[in-house]
Order: sequence, then structure tokens, then C-alpha cells
Amino acid sequence: MPQVAFVGRSNVGKSSLLNVIVNRKRLAHVSSTPGRTQLVNFFIVNGNTRLVDLPGYGFARAPREVKATWDKMISDYLLENENLRVVVTLFDMRRNPTDEDEALLEWLNHYGIPFIAVLTKADKLTRSAQSQTWKKLAGWLEKWQPRAVVCFSALSRQGRDDVLTEIGAALSEESPHSAQ
Repeated sequence: MPQVAFVGRSNVGKSSLLNVIVNRKRLAHVSSTPGRTQLVNFFIVNGNTRLVDLPGYGFARAPREVKATWDKMISDYLLENENLRVVVTLFDMRRNPTDEDEALLEWLNHYGIPFIAVLTKADKLTRSAQSQTWKKLAGWLEKWQPRAVVCFSALSRQGRDDVLTEIGAALSEESPHSAQ
């Protein structure tokens, strides 16, 4: 079954994005406390696709021992998964990218794993600020060649159709691991 993984900093809006794209309020648990997703969570959609919610990185309120296992768990999942079609990387539009964000993109690029960049929490910015921030972040992301850069809001559902279109296109392609 083809898989689409979702990854980003803690509290970036992964659960909210998952809920919006599948049109359900509580598929993935939304918490105001960063670091609540501590395992790899699989959701079967339409009986033929798995959406995969990965633990967040960065500021997470989780025991140190748990956080130490996340890097290995996530990298093992991403590298050893022949069914993975694309990774949806999330970035909060209100925050500057971090070294961890850059390390993730370098890692995905090194292993040839395609990704869609989703800029979350767009509703927290004016339309003008959204446009400026999108241009700035799209320019920063350019060197890693994302499939797309999408501006997204869970509240207004802005960008939902664009995310679904990009995921649909990725699902129709062969796994990046089959070429390795």
C-alpha cells in the first residue's frame, strides 16, 4: 500500500493538516502540547493509501529517552520503506527555518526522497505577509527541489486542494526506493 509521510517540528500542525486533508475532525489527535506524537502512526485512507504521522522534532515535551529514539525510528522508517511515495514536510510560516529543518531537507535530498513543502498557519498572517513569506521560504527551499511549496491553513482550509493534488501526483508514481 503506498504511503505518504508527514514530518515537521513539534507543534507545526501535522495533526491539523492530516485532519483537514481527510475531511475528519479527529483522525489525528491535535494537542496544544508539543511532542504528543511519539510513535509512527499509520492511517489507512480509502482502503488503498497509508498516511503516516511521524513524531515532531525540535521543541517537544517528551522524556529525553523517548526523544533519543525518534531520530532512529524516523530514519529507519523513511529509508527502509519501499512503499513510501513522498514526504510532506511542514514549516510554520511565522518562524524562521531552523538548523533541524535544514538537516531534514539535506537528509531527504541525500537519499533522493521527494518532498512537498507545506507552509502552515497561513491564517496567522495577512495576505500580504503570506505572499512575502511564501516567496522567502520558497527561495530558501529551492536548493532542495521540493515537488511543490504550498501555503496552508487548517482553519480556512487554504491550500488543501493543492496538497491533495500533489499527494495524488506522487501516489501515481513509482516509489523512489525502487530506483535505488
